[in-house]
Amino acid sequence: MLAGVLALTGAARAQSTDNLEKLSNFQSTGASMEMETVPQTGPRVDAFNKTLAGIKLPDGFKISLYAIVPDAREMAIGPTTGVVFVGTRKSKVWAVTDRDKDRVADEVKVFAPSVQFKLPHGVCFSKDGFLFVAEQNRVLLFPAAEYFYEGPDVAAFQVVKQGDLIPRAEESYNHTTRVCRIGPDDKLYITLGQPFNVFPQEKYDLYKKVGIGGIVRMDRDGKNREVYAWGVRNSVGMDFNAKDKTLWFTDNQVDGMGDDIPPGELNRATKAGQNFGFPYFGGGSVRTVEYKDATPPADAVKPEVEMVAHAADLGMTFYTGQQFPEKYRGGIFSVQHGSWNRTVPVGARVMFTTLNEDGTAAKAEPFAEGWLTGNGEYLGRPAAVAQLNDGSLLVSDDTSGAIYRISYGK
Repeated sequence: MLAGVLALTGAARAQSTDNLEKLSNFQSTGASMEMETVPQTGPRVDAFNKTLAGIKLPDGFKISLYAIVPDAREMAIGPTTGVVFVGTRKSKVWAVTDRDKDRVADEVKVFAPSVQFKLPHGVCFSKDGFLFVAEQNRVLLFPAAEYFYEGPDVAAFQVVKQGDLIPRAEESYNHTTRVCRIGPDDKLYITLGQPFNVFPQEKYDLYKKVGIGGIVRMDRDGKNREVYAWGVRNSVGMDFNAKDKTLWFTDNQVDGMGDDIPPGELNRATKAGQNFGFPYFGGGSVRTVEYKDATPPADAVKPEVEMVAHAADLGMTFYTGQQFPEKYRGGIFSVQHGSWNRTVPVGARVMFTTLNEDGTAAKAEPFAEGWLTGNGEYLGRPAAVAQLNDGSLLVSDDTSGAIYRISYGK
């Protein structure tokens, strides 16, 4: 029985590799044209609308269901078409299309089913329309995804081959959700969470060298890789400030230290090579038990914002649109997925952080909340945010399997 399962697994991997070779040579894989779609009507729509009626927003804003998307996490918006590509923590990437531009999705279908994905969480576009997908241990490139996503075969290339993003021996079920962005320098940035609560000393040198527990950057073809930032426990959200080109990212703090410590983090990297304190600090200035007798780096960068402990700060984006009032332009929208190891749950909301004139953080406050009931039940768990081309804000919810749209005005 086991031998049969292993044989099937090996055959699937071989087929996946073979398909990639064909797609990179613009050849057909022979995949079926019958592609999985997700119904956008029925009783689930009514259930979502009932939940959204209870979401609290600032005056003038409204929230509505944009699409039903199973396991929705990171989102990448097609620069010219507005097609939303959605990553998951499972084995699928979804393509969400609003054909009539009424700001409600008409179709949700699987993307590139002839490719076998493994934890394709990170999705991001370059300004010239190239879609990158950062998996657990591979990075793929789809040069014209937003125009050729309708069929099962889409031109695909390997930026980082399977097993080359991190050493295979360090693959884990924990902290494996990558996030990617193309920076102002036209390089590819990828977050690499370390798999432990606090990693043991014997992993220190390897992780620092590879960038596990940090952010790596490379050319768009995968060359000239370097560790851009380190000392990060598990970042599942980052974006660049277009104004000063600094990189901001969220970080999840150490578990098991109590309800109220350590704080979650929103960080700012102003140059390459900065250290953000982990594993010496579990969040903010709170020292970890495992490294309490070790001397932390003197230049460790403190977070710009300390968030409430264990709210699970995940996806974030700078708001560059014009639809929202002036207060929100140039600020940061981020999400708190919600706590799993706190006696009194917190989070399940969208936060907004304003910036000072010098580019530092001023204040973070709740923007959209109501997915967490008074008795501690989650009606949904926001996972990521992205700006739609019209300046509205999309919020993914992986627990409920949906994307919501927040708009302002009529």
